[in-house]
Amino acid sequence: MSDWAPGPALAAYSAGVLIIGELAAQFTDEGWDAPTTCPEWRAVDLAGHLRCVADDYHEYLDDAPASRLARLMARSASPESLGRKLARQNTAELAALPDATGPEHIAAFAASARAYAGRVLPVWDLPHHRYGDAVVTVGGMVGAACAEWHLHAWDLAATLGKDYQPASPEVLVAGWQAGVPQLPLDAGVVAPCGAAVGGGARGGSVPHATAAGGWETLLRASGRLPH
Repeated sequence: MSDWAPGPALAAYSAGVLIIGELAAQFTDEGWDAPTTCPEWRAVDLAGHLRCVADDYHEYLDDAPASRLARLMARSASPESLGRKLARQNTAELAALPDATGPEHIAAFAASARAYAGRVLPVWDLPHHRYGDAVVTVGGMVGAACAEWHLHAWDLAATLGKDYQPASPEVLVAGWQAGVPQLPLDAGVVAPCGAAVGGGARGGSVPHATAAGGWETLLRASGRLPH
């Protein structure tokens, strides 16, 4: 298993932002209205969700270790309860977004996500929030973000009728383990559709997944493949 260290971590994070942009560029105007693997989200909604989540990461970092996410996580709710709360938050944030096209949402996401990556290195080891006995550092939260970007790249690829596999799935697994203690990979609990980490899956038709090993584990933990 790969360690979650700043060098490979930020490289994988940046690769996730890049591939989202590359996949988004393949959508036609009509394609942005296509349903995604999350039944209630069209592709344009997924783009808006990415924009919201990237902005949320800035807010959480600004307010760490006393952010609204930290307060929610400190209650140590069950993964299912926590997932439902995060899904409701994401739905509300998406509804509050101004009208914009898919490309506009993706451009805003990419700018926000890259700015976030530029902030984290000096505070990498500082505490971000706690879940139960686990302390998630700022670097760990980068792991959550990194996994989310690549999982949503899979969602966009599926909407285009394609499969996506990251170049270094073992790094993403290390990031998930550093940043998502509420969903341990060996616990058999999956993130519900719309949850902050890995939201946007479950249901719908997806291409045959050829991924194996760590990437398949993440796809299952995030609800994108059946257990």
